[in-house]
Amino acid sequence: MATGKINVSVENIFPLIKKFLYSDHEIFLRELISNATDATLKLKHLTDIGETDVKYGNPVIEVKVDKEGKKLHVIDQGVGMTKEEVEKYINEVAFSGAEEFLEKYKDSAKDSGIIGHFGLGFYSAFMVANKVEIITKSYKDEPAAHWVCEGTTEFTLGDADKKERGTEIILHINEEDEEFLEENRIQELLVKYNKFMPIPIKFGTKEETLPLPEDAPEDAEAETKTVDNIINNPEPAWTKQPNDLEDKDYKSFYRELYPMQFEEPLFHIHLNVDYPFNLTGILYFPKMTQDMNIQKDKIQLYQNQVYVTDNVEGIVPEFLTMLRGVIDSPDIPLNVSRSYLQADGAVKKISSYITRKVADKLKSLFNNNREDFEQKWNDIKIVIEYGMLSEDKFYEKAQKFALYPTVENEYFTFEELQEKIKVNQTDKDGNLVVLYASNQDEQHSYIEAAKAKGYKVLLLDSPIISHLLQKMEGEKEKITFVRVDSDQVDNLIKKDEEKISKLSEEEKEKLKGDFEKVIPKEKYTVQLEAMDSDAAPLLITQPEFMRRMKEMQQTGGGGMFGMGNMPEMYNLVVNTNHPLISDILNTKTEKKQERLIKHSLDLARLSQNLLKGEELTNFVKRSFDMVK
Repeated sequence: MATGKINVSVENIFPLIKKFLYSDHEIFLRELISNATDATLKLKHLTDIGETDVKYGNPVIEVKVDKEGKKLHVIDQGVGMTKEEVEKYINEVAFSGAEEFLEKYKDSAKDSGIIGHFGLGFYSAFMVANKVEIITKSYKDEPAAHWVCEGTTEFTLGDADKKERGTEIILHINEEDEEFLEENRIQELLVKYNKFMPIPIKFGTKEETLPLPEDAPEDAEAETKTVDNIINNPEPAWTKQPNDLEDKDYKSFYRELYPMQFEEPLFHIHLNVDYPFNLTGILYFPKMTQDMNIQKDKIQLYQNQVYVTDNVEGIVPEFLTMLRGVIDSPDIPLNVSRSYLQADGAVKKISSYITRKVADKLKSLFNNNREDFEQKWNDIKIVIEYGMLSEDKFYEKAQKFALYPTVENEYFTFEELQEKIKVNQTDKDGNLVVLYASNQDEQHSYIEAAKAKGYKVLLLDSPIISHLLQKMEGEKEKITFVRVDSDQVDNLIKKDEEKISKLSEEEKEKLKGDFEKVIPKEKYTVQLEAMDSDAAPLLITQPEFMRRMKEMQQTGGGGMFGMGNMPEMYNLVVNTNHPLISDILNTKTEKKQERLIKHSLDLARLSQNLLKGEELTNFVKRSFDMVK
């Protein structure tokens, strides 16, 4: 029996490990399973290159809970260790055996899948255990070894009677960490972190129903047998070549990732690159909602099939964090801060690659089946518009496939749209004026008025559209976007002919004064305009700049522009050619005139969804009284 001291330079290494090595104690199981996987893949590699004649077989990693004995076992059938290797790899803290192995076999082991980044991983066991044992037998013809440590720098190392190749780690669980003796808790962790590890992981057994033979009688009962409970899929879809997968395979894998998601993904993007960095994965476009926050944290990050996190900000461009799927890369460092990731050169290259790959896929879908792409536009536009707003390179590529739908369900690229509207939607300087609605129901009357004049009206209703339009006006020359209910519509677009007002200048001056006495000046600016007599008597418009700034403020742009809280300001446009306006002007009593103006204003406000609360209640009551 040998005794000795672990070779560390810090006497209190174990308290440091317990407090600071990992932020979450549950990570210990991921690390131990990863080490077991490394040991198994090392053996596979050695047998593949003919360096050993031992039989690889069909190894599994087994996890066992001994609740009564307060022990957790992790057992592998990998390369195992000799006493000398235990001294080297276990007693010299932070010396990574996987990294040394990869260096030794760097040419032939390139694709062996060995993780090689878990130098301190074994010692994470002491976060939950007051005593750890290693019973190990090397694939070489040498005696088995038994190492024991109780969370101090003291250890014992002796012989063991283990006959089978491989390693068994025994954790004597701390009293305060006995949650890790519950089978449900361990099952949860195995599924969370090791669901796609490349070696089968056994956790207990389960009953499996055998299929009945075809000639079995109707009342025959199916037999069951006890089988190993393998909790992982060692060959997930992203580890395969795209040519080996069909559409049904991608959909099946999506359901495996998100078993509670009942809607099928719209399409997928298979990532597969080995230079200048190594990256595989599958990203899915789900149907999107208008809420950009609710979609996030659905992409899972793996390192050689080891789950790392579902917070991929800094690795995946922010606008793509609303997608779902898996990214796997050995080039992404584990257990480091987000600020480190964002500054890491490899991570920046990965982010750029993913952006380009997504843009190329979208362009391909658009070119190959435009009709299908148009049908999916409303479900994917929030991601594309966010990408155009936040990533300049994506903005450039998106010019080929970003769509601008009209209120009549026509879809145009921006280049096509320019051709459609350049004849009759230009201002006095020849600049294009693009009219758009953000809510087809609320702005219906304005849309119909614009359509009656032959204008094309886009339907742009995403929550970030004001930000994107601001960017586009800055990027593209001679173009202005104006919402259809803006006060600028008729001022910007050339008029074929000016309407002549039926009122004299004196009458117009009196009419404006009558309205201004009743209308609250802090909210409305009264404007007189001669329109068709069958047009609305009153229209409410909002100054384009103020409305857009307010919208941008609501979606995060207010601080950026330093606008603070923008006030609610509207223009009340009075149609001087409407019969009702003539009636208001010629009303004999001031009280009746005031009542007509207020009721007409409320009708205009009601049409724009601006009449709410007590004011709406009073309006309804007043309307019923008038009907009576």
